Amino acid sequence: MVSSHIAVRAEKLSKRFTLGEREVYRTLRESAVRGLRRALGRGRAERTEAREIWALRDVDLEVERGEVLGVIGANGAGKSTLLKILARITAPTSGYAEILGRVGSLLEVGTGFHPELSGRENVYLNGVILGMRKAEIDAAFDAIVAFAGVERFLDTPIKRYSSGMRVRLAFAVAAHLRPEILIVDEVLAVGDAAFQKRCIGKMSDVARGGSTLLFVSHNMKTVRRLCPRSVMLSGGRLIAAGPTEDVVGAYLKSADRSGSLEKLPEVLAALPRDPSFRLVEVCVRQQGRATTAVGNGEPVEIEMIYDVLEYTAGLRVYFDLCDEDHERLVRSFHDDDADTMDVTAPGRYRSVATLPACLLAPLDYRLVLHATVHNVRSLTGDGIAIDLSVAPTSPINRAYPHEPVRAKLQPLVPWTTEAI
Repeated sequence: MVSSHIAVRAEKLSKRFTLGEREVYRTLRESAVRGLRRALGRGRAERTEAREIWALRDVDLEVERGEVLGVIGANGAGKSTLLKILARITAPTSGYAEILGRVGSLLEVGTGFHPELSGRENVYLNGVILGMRKAEIDAAFDAIVAFAGVERFLDTPIKRYSSGMRVRLAFAVAAHLRPEILIVDEVLAVGDAAFQKRCIGKMSDVARGGSTLLFVSHNMKTVRRLCPRSVMLSGGRLIAAGPTEDVVGAYLKSADRSGSLEKLPEVLAALPRDPSFRLVEVCVRQQGRATTAVGNGEPVEIEMIYDVLEYTAGLRVYFDLCDEDHERLVRSFHDDDADTMDVTAPGRYRSVATLPACLLAPLDYRLVLHATVHNVRSLTGDGIAIDLSVAPTSPINRAYPHEPVRAKLQPLVPWTTEAI
């Protein structure tokens, strides 16, 4: 029996996924790729050993009523899987979770929206799903619309909304329809700074109103600001819980597992095996030389060499450029300029990204390199981290060499000045 002051309790919570030939569930995209392989005569050659992945393993967790809990960890740590179980989107493989209260969740852009229904209709649909009466939804409707800023598009089908409009409306619905437990996963990664600020303020209001809040983010500054207590996941296991400052400190320290180019071979060798992908080599170069100590006056190349072992739809390699607090400043994918999703044929590939000259300020950064099958799985676990130290060699501030660093990025922006 769960104590009356507990809102969420999980015991030995585990979730297992199976990759490979014996996998029962496949996405439509994966099924299409399998059909393509058969058409190319690769049906027999594609067989691989099934591989089990434990996204969560023996997680014990208690969250008190009215508590604001941060959930942190690297990509692939199990954060989203945990929240999807608590939101009843997916079922655990073993263990159990008890959720005492009405749950509102925002785990992906537009979660719970029907694309053919209008914004107005989706607000009411979500309210009904949450168990609210029409009169209760009516009372909150104007506040939801005002917060989302979609008044002009209320009677337009959701499928015609931009991603920013969908996330604004989804957050407004989740936060205003009086959930007793609000689960939020990275909503602040979408939207402008003003919207992000309003989100933080609204989540604080929800918590002050007595609701329980579970908040997942890679933004450590926001977690520190919003959450008195946090938990950290790694490899599907809960490895730390306590005051947020302590848990965030442990997370930042644990993330320093590679850093230098010299350690990269052993980090690459330790990556989890995947049936469709193998990362062979990564490197950072400036003027043709491998280095992590660069000047900001010249371009910096980020290189990834990898083997694709079978036809793969939605294969993407990318990097995150982070500051000293591991807050992401830039994320760039190798196919950002593509018009359609490609199917990558087996073979060896080299992808090179170039950071332009006069972009970086003279500070310390952290590059994290990743590969993923879009919306299916990570291919590189937590990613490959490389420390990057930037020296001031650009033409910026030649007339004022002692001016302090102005920002975390310092691009040379074209200006024109004329007498008029």
